[in-house]
Amino acid sequence: MKIENRDTGNEIIIIAEIGNNHEGCYALAEEMIGKAAEAGACAVKFQTIVPEKLVSISNKERIQQLKKFQLSYDEFERLSKVAKQENVLFLSTPFDIESAHFLNTIVPAFKIASGDNNFFPLIDVIAQTGKPIILSAGLTDLGQIKCSRDFIESIWRENGIVQDLAILHCVVSYPTIPEEANLLVIKELEKLGLTVGYSDHTKGIEAAVLSVAIGARIVEKHFTLDNNYSNFRDHQLSADPEEFAQLVERVRAASELLGQGEKTVQKSERLVMENIRRSIVARKDLDENVVLTWEDLSWVRPGGGLAPGSEEILLGKRLKKKVAVGELITIGNLI
Repeated sequence: MKIENRDTGNEIIIIAEIGNNHEGCYALAEEMIGKAAEAGACAVKFQTIVPEKLVSISNKERIQQLKKFQLSYDEFERLSKVAKQENVLFLSTPFDIESAHFLNTIVPAFKIASGDNNFFPLIDVIAQTGKPIILSAGLTDLGQIKCSRDFIESIWRENGIVQDLAILHCVVSYPTIPEEANLLVIKELEKLGLTVGYSDHTKGIEAAVLSVAIGARIVEKHFTLDNNYSNFRDHQLSADPEEFAQLVERVRAASELLGQGEKTVQKSERLVMENIRRSIVARKDLDENVVLTWEDLSWVRPGGGLAPGSEEILLGKRLKKKVAVGELITIGNLI
């Protein structure tokens, strides 16, 4: 998946999920972008919520609670500019269609929340923007994820759009207990032929780091300045700047160890290959005109001569000159 100058084919994209940990304070949101960038995040992600378009108007208490955490469209636009200054991608999840239209003006890609991976009217609007989509796979099974994937890809086909889709394994439980993290699902999601990743809701960073070894190319972790900032639950399951920096360091180290997955001879191996490989030599002193048999051959280090597996080139052939025990038997020795 490519998002502006970031490419999961070349690096693991690490997203600092600020979400609503700013608690409606613009200054704090701006500070968090800087701290996330300093910790090594590739991207920061927010949630663009219009309370009345997310929950029933009858749930007045919940609406009032969400309003306390709400940032305006203007503030999100300003935050996107801050992110650009900090050289990190700016992402935000829309929770209604109007917000999706707004975010299309400031985000390079869309993230769809687990709760909305079956909200097809919203997905339709997002798909028609033609931007990359990151889809969280919480609250669902593989069949539903295939349905959502097919829906997105059908819209892209109808509109002649060629774009990248990523699926993030996610468990919607705050925090997710280890026995429900189920990281091996990432291997199952890989079978969809899409970029895969992991949106982590566990405490600590172990699950996020381990997800990389299983195949995650996008890692999303909640981010806070202080786990005890308030009693808002997301702070407790988030990584603070120090822990997030450790996450970035360990993910990068894991990625380096994993390599590209293509089995080739490494540069360091080439330096020692000839000394460790074998060559075909004479097992005993051989006179000229001898017709070579298996009993005449031996295999010793270093390489550089005919390699094991080349015996058929020699067997049954006649020597045109003597070959001493231990000497290479080469094609040039043959009549």
